[in-house]
Amino acid sequence: MTQEPANLPPAAKRALAEAEERRKNTKAKALPTELGGRDGPEPVRYGDWEKKGIAVDF
Repeated sequence: MTQEPANLPPAAKRALAEAEERRKNTKAKALPTELGGRDGPEPVRYGDWEKKGIAVDF
């Protein structure tokens, strides 16, 4: 867990602990294999379409 400030109220500390637990229990999504798709990393992995180093917003 990351270092948290000492002056946080108990509710905030509890919320941070719950969020950390959810992150630990989250499984990575397994993307299906795309037939006839592009080689290389997913072009929309940053929320923008990226081709040859140029990002384009949708």
